[in-house]
Amino acid sequence: MPVLGIIASQNYPRTFSVEYLVVAGGASGSRGGGGAGGYKTATLTDILRATNYTVTVGGGGAGVNSESFIGNNGANSVFSSITSTGGGGGGRGGFTPSVGNGGSGGGAGINNGDVGLASPTGQGNDGGDDVSSGNLGSGGGGGAGAVGSNGTSSSGGNGGNGSASSITGTSVTRAGGGGGSLYFSGTQGTGGTGGGTNATSGSSSANANDNTGGGSGGAAQSTSGNGGSGVVILRYLTAVATITIGSGLTGSTATDGSHTVATITAGTGNVSWA
Repeated sequence: MPVLGIIASQNYPRTFSVEYLVVAGGASGSRGGGGAGGYKTATLTDILRATNYTVTVGGGGAGVNSESFIGNNGANSVFSSITSTGGGGGGRGGFTPSVGNGGSGGGAGINNGDVGLASPTGQGNDGGDDVSSGNLGSGGGGGAGAVGSNGTSSSGGNGGNGSASSITGTSVTRAGGGGGSLYFSGTQGTGGTGGGTNATSGSSSANANDNTGGGSGGAAQSTSGNGGSGVVILRYLTAVATITIGSGLTGSTATDGSHTVATITAGTGNVSWA
């Protein structure tokens, strides 16, 4: 019996490790580009069997009329004790408050001088600044991998690029910021790699891609698109445990070598392992 007990403990450890990627929802732009959702990746080493762990996938911020409103922040994503903060809304023009802080900050609108900040720090980057001369370029939204570019007198700032992860077995870039708009004629800001979308003038900007946490581009004289929803991805040794994705969550599993990868794309609920 002691020998059997040792074998059981070796094959079925009481705790095991789960690698995670938790990306929050991206923000919508206004005049400035929307900031990308917060981006966190690491490993939890003390996962227990037969224990519920909360998972929430944050939605993207809804688009707004850029003449009147700051872009809407994205919603937080959660796995267990890990929370990634929704992106900060893009800035409007000439009003206070004028821009949103978040996982990555929104790009500044015009005639206000504020820049959206990455707050709390460590999940993304600040948005870019605006310029109040020439054709009034707004700042790009911050991305997980880079700050948003500043607007100029002839162009909107580009959204900051996202960050790449190979947690699924293939390198994918997520959490790019939205491009900043140019109020008059010139070059509109482009979205950062990883789901951010381009800015526009005189028509609505595109929705950011869901499950990327990307920010939507600014829309100088129209309505911005929605920010992209986030995602929670969990990777663990197949031989060690089997996951159950609970009700309220939308997700799937795949195998990558000796590991199982669970990708959860929407909802709020619990996961557990046996």
